[in-house]
Amino acid sequence: SQAAWCELPSRVLLVLTSQRGVQVRPGDIGVSWVSLCHPPVSHAVPPSQMYESDGSTLVFWHALDVPEHPAAHSVFARGIAAAGGRFICVGTSSGAVLVFDIPPKGANVTLSEVLEQHRDPITDIAAEQGQAPDGAGDLVTADDSGTLCLWSTGEEFTLLGKIPGSGSTCSSVALWNGIVAAGYGNGQIRLWEAGSGRIRAQVSAHARWIYALDLAPLTGKLLSGAEDSFVHVWKLSRNPDTDDIEIQHCHAECVTDTQVCGARFCDPAGDTFAVTGYDLSEILCYGPA
Repeated sequence: SQAAWCELPSRVLLVLTSQRGVQVRPGDIGVSWVSLCHPPVSHAVPPSQMYESDGSTLVFWHALDVPEHPAAHSVFARGIAAAGGRFICVGTSSGAVLVFDIPPKGANVTLSEVLEQHRDPITDIAAEQGQAPDGAGDLVTADDSGTLCLWSTGEEFTLLGKIPGSGSTCSSVALWNGIVAAGYGNGQIRLWEAGSGRIRAQVSAHARWIYALDLAPLTGKLLSGAEDSFVHVWKLSRNPDTDDIEIQHCHAECVTDTQVCGARFCDPAGDTFAVTGYDLSEILCYGPA
């Protein structure tokens, strides 16, 4: 399962994915909940369900298609991002990306488009958190094979480019000012141009599988967490003289005897961050001394 806050101009949604179903619940002070999953039935796809938005009851849910003859792998949703000002994108185990059109208010959530460029399960989705340069995509999707797809969002989503995989799963992506930061199962972080798809930098960031990347939009700080128990803070920048994309190491923390599986900044400047791990029943918060 996975959870993510999706900020749209008119509302904030909490999106939850699992193997159970798609639900949309409104929270208090204008915050709504969306959870996406598939029902515990073999073939039927039940209708969407919508309830009054009183802060606790179900507003909307969407079922994933279950094949008549399921393959060996399970059906699930993974990868969540708000995009284009009015859409929420959710990846699936089939490689499809579901694009939901979110109204400014109310529960009339619709599935507006399905993006079908991936052949492997989606691992992560990221939208532009800064200012996309002219011609650069403002959405990136990643899959189990390491393939990245760059998209331009709008009434119809347009594929701008595809970066083929290189033998290692791309487990997490982030997008900032036209820079795609991608974390891989081999512990590497690679930086790509969102416009051209060219690789611009590569660093061996961790000794084991990277499970989380997060970006601080105000500063370009990048947070990475991995199975090696380490959390690193990096700084992304673009050299104004050479236009080179640079990555600088800023800070490291070791979460002893813990395989880090989640890491997020707690503020837009990246001064504080939170970390959790497998079999860890708490969230660890870090900040300036």
